[in-house]
Amino acid sequence: MSQDLRPFFYPRHVAVIGASENPRKIGHEILKNIQAGGFSGNIYPVNPTSSQILGIPCYAGIDRIPGPVDLAVVVIPAGRVPQAIAECGKKGVPAAVIITGGFSEASASGEALQKQTVEAAKRHGVRLIGPNCQGLNNPHASLCASWPLLTLRGKAAVISQSGTVGAAMLDWFSIEGLGVSSFVSMGNRADVDESDLIAWFQNDPETGVIALYLEGIKDVGRFQRAVAKTTKPLVILKSGRTAGGKVAAESHTRSLAGADAVYDTLFRQNGICRAQTIEEFYDFSKAMAYLKPPAGNRVLFITTSGGAAILATDAAEREGLLVPSLPEELAEALEGVIPAHAIRSNPLDLTGDADAAMFARVMERSRPHYDVLGVIFGDPIQNAAQVVTAGAPELIIFLGGAEVEREERMKMHRKGIPVFPTPERGIRALSQAMPAGLKTRPAQTTFPEASGRKLSGFFESISWLAEKGMPCVKTRLAKSADEAVTISEELGYPVVLKVESPDLMHKSDAGGVRLNLASGAEVRDACERIFRDVKTRNPEARINGIAVSSMARPGLELILGMRRDSQFGPVLMFGLGGIGVEVFRDVSLRLMPFSRSDALAMMSEIRGAAMLSGFRNTPPIDRNALADALVRLSELARDHESIAEMDLNPVIARTDGILIVDARIIRT
Repeated sequence: MSQDLRPFFYPRHVAVIGASENPRKIGHEILKNIQAGGFSGNIYPVNPTSSQILGIPCYAGIDRIPGPVDLAVVVIPAGRVPQAIAECGKKGVPAAVIITGGFSEASASGEALQKQTVEAAKRHGVRLIGPNCQGLNNPHASLCASWPLLTLRGKAAVISQSGTVGAAMLDWFSIEGLGVSSFVSMGNRADVDESDLIAWFQNDPETGVIALYLEGIKDVGRFQRAVAKTTKPLVILKSGRTAGGKVAAESHTRSLAGADAVYDTLFRQNGICRAQTIEEFYDFSKAMAYLKPPAGNRVLFITTSGGAAILATDAAEREGLLVPSLPEELAEALEGVIPAHAIRSNPLDLTGDADAAMFARVMERSRPHYDVLGVIFGDPIQNAAQVVTAGAPELIIFLGGAEVEREERMKMHRKGIPVFPTPERGIRALSQAMPAGLKTRPAQTTFPEASGRKLSGFFESISWLAEKGMPCVKTRLAKSADEAVTISEELGYPVVLKVESPDLMHKSDAGGVRLNLASGAEVRDACERIFRDVKTRNPEARINGIAVSSMARPGLELILGMRRDSQFGPVLMFGLGGIGVEVFRDVSLRLMPFSRSDALAMMSEIRGAAMLSGFRNTPPIDRNALADALVRLSELARDHESIAEMDLNPVIARTDGILIVDARIIRT
């Protein structure tokens, strides 16, 4: 254990330098909290103008205290702090917490004061936490040298550069009856920093998870060495992600916020769980402190709320968890246990007839079949706390239960069972506690699906679009290789050949596309290869000829599309073409009615929007031409209800307009 930090957490004698009789001052608040928190050692208020505070004898200076002092809490004006630390050193005080602000975070003169303070501490062998901090709280030692007064003991150690962020975590852990193992507000980190504290809590038997709020890492090398030795879960909330947030972080505690992408890499490489919000910071820490990592990722949701279970299923699949159907063996085992009208599926909705005893019987029969039981109490279920088990592979979600919910949740927390208030928060927290190797690829949200059955070939589709005023590549249909050569010479080389078939959804996969053909010989050879490959791979496919198109000049590849949804009608789609839509689904959608302003707005909504304005050496595209095409596409969808789907991909966009080079239309 890092023994030089022990006086901070387990002191026997504490001095409060700057203790005050005024209840509105921090010096009074901290002294009162140390006393009221049940600290069993000696407490020494230090203030030259008082004889006693809160009934405790007061001393004019730390050198007047008759016995030893292990920890000094300093709450005096910044200008007097260097001298106070020097006096602590002469007294033999090994540790000091400097609450006072006005140091490096405030000004150049404050930075000089902080330097003087550190120099005095080093000269006399005093370790420092702070300055500009909210102190520390170790409930396991009944030491609250901070505020507010919180005494509940738990498993999460909270370390924070922000006093308020840390205090909020303490408050939530306290309100929920879970408590913390310790809280440390680091402030400016003039001496003790996150690396020291990670090492301390790694060896602290009371700590199960380390929760760290950071604005920047003080010493990256020491941090990497500390986390490399850490076997306990480490949850980090790192702020300063954006340019503005980075500036704010660097001015708050003079932290070097750094590039956020590098922090992401650092955390990922070291297996650190990164929270994005304070709420996640709390949820993830709670889960990792009290949830045992499951052996697999198969989840059964047992619920009295169908709606909450659907939300849970969505959340689970987004996190890469599996929600497999109910095994027949389990369905049979539940006969006579659950209501006859309850549907035997996953989620398993016990309906409003369920009570705690029914939950218990279902859970007992279900355990052998799943890795995790997601138990959703969606009603005021009396005695729910009696049927859940600490350390078992159970995720407990309780909502909609009013006063009963609050009572049962507190009972569960006293048993060391974490309870989450919504399916999304619970599933997200469970996902962090689960080893990454157990999770599958996260499910994506569903896209509108058309119900069309009649596929138009490429030539039929592109010809129809051109006839309707859309900017399409010049294309003609050849019935033979000789005709394809003739058309190619008339269009001018290079050309593209595509099989024309109403039976092939993906022409390239069938071997039906050849690009950039520059001569009659190449066209003739390509025709023969297309006929041969298509017949080999899809012998039943009808071939109506070969479409010959001019080879389009390079540009930015986009997709324009429409799906006629069974509920919402035409849904317009715009995005980057190629892998932008196939892999990343980087698209924007719009319902009807559709306007030009909608078209322009869609262009700014995709993640790759910057590419439309020109990127590196590529010029910006013609947004007006693109908007025209989107508006026209919406008109075609409105006027032709028999069209179930239109995919224009790719559409080549340049500074001088756009050109549709491939299209697929499906009709009902």
